[in-house]
Amino acid sequence: MSKVLVVTSGKGGVGKTTTTAALGAALAQGGKKVVVVDFDVGLRNLDLIMGAERRVVYDFINVVQGDAKLSQALIRDKRIETLYLLPASQTRDKDALTEEGVERVIEELKKEFDWIVCDSPAGIERGATLAMRFADVAVVVTNPEVSSVRDSDRIIGLLDAKTRKAENGERMEKHLLITRYDRSRAERGEMLKIEDVLDILSVPLVGVVPESEEVLRASNLGSPVTVLSPLSAAGRAYGDAARRLQGEDIPMVVASEKRGLITRLFGRRAA
Repeated sequence: MSKVLVVTSGKGGVGKTTTTAALGAALAQGGKKVVVVDFDVGLRNLDLIMGAERRVVYDFINVVQGDAKLSQALIRDKRIETLYLLPASQTRDKDALTEEGVERVIEELKKEFDWIVCDSPAGIERGATLAMRFADVAVVVTNPEVSSVRDSDRIIGLLDAKTRKAENGERMEKHLLITRYDRSRAERGEMLKIEDVLDILSVPLVGVVPESEEVLRASNLGSPVTVLSPLSAAGRAYGDAARRLQGEDIPMVVASEKRGLITRLFGRRAA
């Protein structure tokens, strides 16, 4: 049975698109057929992270409006044969997306893919609410800083109110992913500790991605970090998160790219 996963967060710049690409690639590497869908109409960055910007002919809006078939817009990854991309449009605005059109495309994708991973735009307006509307599972991405956590708290409220599952009285499965974490800075009080973030948001933790130059390098080279540097601290963190999303019981560890430190989180169950 296919699952629709939304990667979301109220604040921009926390790593949603990087996370979408990394999780999508990791799920595909595990043998699943995966499509990553860019909901950030007007900006469109997921194709850059995936290294497919020169291969975009038709996009999500073309499919929603009936100007192209879904098969024409889907781009197959050159590195992982079970990974696909449905890019957003750079020349349209978010009003071009309709709830009916998005639902039709999602239902069509569910017939072909095991996982549909939706990259939500920042904010709480139309693009973000449509990205989460038909989701079965949500990964809420946050940085360990107060403004990011507060925005994530608002998104959690929307997931429990604005999704189809919530309206039908069903439980929305939510997971928290903390990105750009630096253990030494947290110990000095320069950023929130993991326990602080969990106490505020009360959402099961699916992974902690450390601050890492490998993430930036992968983005600049047009490759998910789980493909370019799977053994890096960030690559391992995303890979483990993908396995937890599939129900595997993986010990929660936090690795530091700079110092090679690994901290086991006691008393916290992974999602």
